[in-house]
Amino acid sequence: MRLLDRYLFRELLTPLAYCLGGFLIFWNAYDIFLELQEMQERKLHLNEVLEYSAAMTPEFLVTVLPIGLLLALLYALTNHARHNEITAMRAAGVSLWRLCIPYFITGLVMSVVLFGLNEWCVPRSADWAHRIKCRYVQKPGDAEGQNQFHGFANARARRFWQFDEYRIKTAEIIGPNVSWTLPNGSWRQLHADRAIRTNGVWTFLGVKEFEQSNAAAQFLPLLQTNLLTMPEFDETPAEIQSEIKIGAHGSLHNVRKADIPLNDIFGYLRLHPNLPRADSRWLFTKLYGRLAAPWTCLVVVLIAIPFGAASGRRNLFVGVAGSIFICFSYFVIQSVSLALGSAPNGHLPAWLAAWLPNLFFGATGLVLMTRVR
Repeated sequence: MRLLDRYLFRELLTPLAYCLGGFLIFWNAYDIFLELQEMQERKLHLNEVLEYSAAMTPEFLVTVLPIGLLLALLYALTNHARHNEITAMRAAGVSLWRLCIPYFITGLVMSVVLFGLNEWCVPRSADWAHRIKCRYVQKPGDAEGQNQFHGFANARARRFWQFDEYRIKTAEIIGPNVSWTLPNGSWRQLHADRAIRTNGVWTFLGVKEFEQSNAAAQFLPLLQTNLLTMPEFDETPAEIQSEIKIGAHGSLHNVRKADIPLNDIFGYLRLHPNLPRADSRWLFTKLYGRLAAPWTCLVVVLIAIPFGAASGRRNLFVGVAGSIFICFSYFVIQSVSLALGSAPNGHLPAWLAAWLPNLFFGATGLVLMTRVR
């Protein structure tokens, strides 16, 4: 690595660390302040409050990472321009694109980190934070509430499940009632005391099976046994949990961002290939939005360079003011775009609604970079 690259990395990563640390402290303090009364009602101790704060940190980091990167870039570039360092580098024959390679590498690495956090760390940490809150006192809306989710439909296989309780940790179903159709058009219905999945196969205990032919008006007894394996039931615990996360509250639109990583969205779409138009538009907008979100860090680099690298002596607070303006503009365009994409009448295609902020700011950054003197 060239000496110049090491210098640029150091001048960027130092303010980036300060920005991320400051933002995380602020976000955690603000969240604890908002949740303080509920934490008292749930009788959490100081160690649980600190544990809850640690559990929420990945979710906050997803929010502050692009903002912190933007502020750090503008600070570093404004500082370089203020001391005529960029002018000296370019006079020595270093092009603006070559000079910015460390910034693009940082943006790419941050994009990968953001994707990993969003898909793997944030959903687990959100569940961890919820378990901490419910450790001593549970309320009716709590989602151990997820365990009380009473059914789901596998529209792909025309199979419908209802049950008294689903135990997420053990993937055990209490009181399952499964209905499905046979190739000849008749209906089958299976009642059991409980069901467990072992070696990739659902096993039902205390089973009664009924059949309804096309001519029959009611279900007739077909089988009664203590144990029955159903290898044709291919619903996996992961698919059931994705159904719970997306549909447990009765509407796709009530689901928190942290609850639906890409794997759960794909699982839900496999079970529901023919969603209603409104739900389909919202879900695909969410899908493309999660694919587009990590690239925000790279877009931040493209938009920050022309704002910060322009020659001239400027106050360092120009970088702060610029970052606030850019963040505000980005989030306004993103909110409007996603709302247009998820609308039932479809003002924008789902993919365009999700990618529009990145495309707009990325193209703007590229155009402005060609005009930097």
